[in-house]
Amino acid sequence: MNDRHPTLHRFSRPTDGIPLPKRLNNPFRYEPHPLCRLAAAELCDYLATRPDWREEIAAGKMFGVLVVRDPAGDIGFLAAVSGNLAGENRHAYFVPPIYDMLRPEGLFRREEAAISAINRRIGELENAPDYRACREELARAEADAAARLTEAKQRMEKEKARRDARRAAAPGREELEALLRQSQHQKAELKRLKQRLAERNAAIRSRIEQFEQPIAALRTERRSRSAALQHELFLRFRICDRTGATRDLCEIFAPTAQGVPPAGAGECAAPKLLQYAFTHRLEPLALAEFWRGASPKGELRRDGCYYPACRGKCGPILRYMLGALAADPEPERMDEAPAVRYEDDCLAVVVKPAGMLTVPGTTAAPSVLSWARERYPEATGPLIVHRLDMDTSGLLVLAKTEAAHRKLQEQFRRRTVGKRYVALLDGVLPCTAGRIELPLRPDPYDRPRQRVDPENGKPAMTEYTITGVRDGRTRVVFRPVTGRTHQLRVHAAHPEGLDAPIAGDRLYGRADRRLFLHAASLEFVHPTTGATIRIEEPEEF
Repeated sequence: MNDRHPTLHRFSRPTDGIPLPKRLNNPFRYEPHPLCRLAAAELCDYLATRPDWREEIAAGKMFGVLVVRDPAGDIGFLAAVSGNLAGENRHAYFVPPIYDMLRPEGLFRREEAAISAINRRIGELENAPDYRACREELARAEADAAARLTEAKQRMEKEKARRDARRAAAPGREELEALLRQSQHQKAELKRLKQRLAERNAAIRSRIEQFEQPIAALRTERRSRSAALQHELFLRFRICDRTGATRDLCEIFAPTAQGVPPAGAGECAAPKLLQYAFTHRLEPLALAEFWRGASPKGELRRDGCYYPACRGKCGPILRYMLGALAADPEPERMDEAPAVRYEDDCLAVVVKPAGMLTVPGTTAAPSVLSWARERYPEATGPLIVHRLDMDTSGLLVLAKTEAAHRKLQEQFRRRTVGKRYVALLDGVLPCTAGRIELPLRPDPYDRPRQRVDPENGKPAMTEYTITGVRDGRTRVVFRPVTGRTHQLRVHAAHPEGLDAPIAGDRLYGRADRRLFLHAASLEFVHPTTGATIRIEEPEEF
């Protein structure tokens, strides 16, 4: 097996009794097959023999394994790393890149050298002594102008106060005219001072512009060359599908909402693995990607956890490579319907089961909304007031009338609705209470995942109380102050939050039979009667 494919590895661990998968898993939603877990363990064994990579891997890397069957019927696995490792794209243990940008004689290296030369020239011009002296002169001139104008205005204010005092004493006509001339003269003097200072500063800025014009031209050239290089590289990534047909990245991303490939497209582990299998007559059986090392800044990846393929960079590529196989699977149909805990003429409070959508998705899977429309055909309102993640169970309030919907949504908008969630966290935490404030924004390349972003994220606040530990898991009560997407999941998992993902969180932690997060309490003002409504629903775990 390894003679023809040096990157195809036999299992050194026993695989007896492990049934082969019936079909390749969907890369966007899967539970790692036992053979993938074995392959990942053997890959980690190999990584342990490479001390030269230890520091880079400790900083965080995504790896992938693909279990395959060769034409002779033998089973093995391929391994890949997302991006490059140790500054190289080619390593004997891993499948090669789809296109090797790092070849010394390649287009990327040549253009990289040209762009680096432009960067050096920009740096030289920006640090030229005459240019720096001009900028320092302008800074001094602007500070001097501000000080002189402030002084002149303060002097005018004092003179004005003196004139106002004289006018209040009812002086004669000649003195009033003299006071007026003084006021006009001072205003004219201030105007002339502003003009002189502005002309002086403009002359300095003109000299600065002479230095900055070539810098701006170089920046324009750099931007143009970078865009042209990126486009040319995307054309050289020829992606192979299951039938052997190929398309470049530009063709693959053209029909998508983003229109153009994002930076790094085609360099993740999953496309590399499938490309090698398709081009070497190897049948893909099971695919998995897992993280090693520290979590990237703002993102949530945990050492040893498996993750679905990213939807922004890899989504269009894998859907092209795998066809219908890469379509999102329809969630398992829910036999359990929402349970009604309270209802009257204008609203209802129901318990959503874990695994049920709040509103319909891209498939015909049942949702709370579709169930509610059947149960309340007379409802005139939009019904859904707020949402829970598909994997979260618990209380939802529904509005049967438009007026009730509007008033209830206003309460959510004003954050006057009392919400309490109960969760189990992976790991043991001390019994504490506190508040987590980590701004969140969507990950544009991997929706619906969220990122912590102090600069561009929206404020997200969660109050929590840890209430106990059982069987290696910590029970916590969450009271979200804001209602951002995945807020509780990210605040639990992030190192600056509780640093302990919610048990069963397949996006930010480790998958389990369910996500152990439950909306246990809702308190709001009835939109018609004004009475306080409080509903409790004990957690299911």
